[in-house]
Amino acid sequence: MTTDPLRKPAPQISPAGLRPELAWAVEAAQNKKAFAVTLLDLRGLGAFTESFFLCSGSSNRQVQAISDEIEDQLAHRGLRVFHREGYDQAEWVLLDFGSFLVHVFTERARLYYDLERLWRSGRRTDVPDIDAAAGNPPPSESGPSRHGAVEP
Repeated sequence: MTTDPLRKPAPQISPAGLRPELAWAVEAAQNKKAFAVTLLDLRGLGAFTESFFLCSGSSNRQVQAISDEIEDQLAHRGLRVFHREGYDQAEWVLLDFGSFLVHVFTERARLYYDLERLWRSGRRTDVPDIDAAAGNPPPSESGPSRHGAVEP
């Protein structure tokens, strides 16, 4: 992802330090191997919601799986989605939970729409990727080649 050279790196936080509903969303997304999980705190900005939850998947199917898992896990805890958009195309799925919005992107769509830049006045917090914490490389959008090997 491109970063704004004038912007300081975002602090990182573990899911345990979050409001419960955001921690549940992080856990659900990470269960489906979401990466680049970012939270934007929009309180005090006159926004239509308190927070944005952003994450990425490496394919359209993974974007759908991540959004399904988040919706299912939050519903299990009594939180229902008010509105859902983009599921069929799965480049950018939006789940509206009222006090926060979940945005699940493909890498290409996330770079294109760049919500982190558009909402840069919000307080940004990055959640470490599970694979990065374990020392594994980030997923590649190129995926497997015709011969089954992952191409660089």
